[in-house]
Amino acid sequence: MIVGVSKGPDRKAGMEKMIVVGREQPLDINPRASALLLIQHIRDEAHRFAITGHKQRRAKAMQQSVLEEVAGLGAKRRQLLLKQFGGLQGVAGAGVDALCSIDGISRPLAQRIYALFHQDEN
Repeated sequence: MIVGVSKGPDRKAGMEKMIVVGREQPLDINPRASALLLIQHIRDEAHRFAITGHKQRRAKAMQQSVLEEVAGLGAKRRQLLLKQFGGLQGVAGAGVDALCSIDGISRPLAQRIYALFHQDEN
């Protein structure tokens, strides 16, 4: 049996409707029934779990740098680039020659970095 929980149009706790697949009318449950309280706790826990997972994924994505996608560009070189150019926008606006001026950045590596930010221009 598959059952859905709906808070209803006013979204008030205790006014939930139990919707059963294959049945036209929702189940009538007493708002003070312990079964409804259990269902509310299950729903709330499922929402908490999902929201926590979304927040963790979003936080992880925000901590990653687009520069991590460049093969051969490690953490130390990324730090040098960001420090030299004042941040990601500065790196994105730098030309290949400017990128090559950083110690440890070869021309092929500089071209890969440049291509990362200028893919749409081709």
